[in-house]
Amino acid sequence: MAIKFQYNKTSLQQLEKQLKVRVRTLPIIKNKESALRMEVKRCKGDAAALDARLEKEIQAYEAMFALWNEFDASLIKVSDVHLGVKKIAGVRVPLLENVDFEIRPYSLFNAPKWYADGLNLLKSLAHTAIEREFIIAKLNLLEHARKKTTQKVNLFEKVQIPGYQDALRKIKRFMEDEENLSKSSQKIMKSHQEKRKEAEA
Repeated sequence: MAIKFQYNKTSLQQLEKQLKVRVRTLPIIKNKESALRMEVKRCKGDAAALDARLEKEIQAYEAMFALWNEFDASLIKVSDVHLGVKKIAGVRVPLLENVDFEIRPYSLFNAPKWYADGLNLLKSLAHTAIEREFIIAKLNLLEHARKKTTQKVNLFEKVQIPGYQDALRKIKRFMEDEENLSKSSQKIMKSHQEKRKEAEA
């Protein structure tokens, strides 16, 4: 990325201001990136734990597989999912607060004894599956934000800050050269004027 500038004091001051902003902002962005990196790592751990828990609950479900043919699946359904929003390093992520289940009334005398355990197992299974979806959504948002922040850090560190420093160096050299030329031309003019005065005298 080429930085546009002119060889004058105004351009020099503008570039110095831009450079200061980037140098001041860089540590903040780096902190955000490391915070996001840690949160992504934690989130991956949570997702793995939820996967293991879900697998365990599915195995418990499959252990009672023969009994599930008798079970009336319409007895339970998810009625509502309560969401929250949390900010992590400036990134808004969804948060699962609670899952409401609607359980249709059934006869405790006519239904098999294991129905209550079955309902609890299905509740737990559904809750874990929903929680896992939220963790994956959170992970995707954090991962995306981390990538963007890393790109910004790289842009500042490897492109913009060196680019501004280089541009400032060029302007300063040009202005020094111009000043030296001006002084040299003044000396030459002065010596010409002195020679003329001597010739006239």
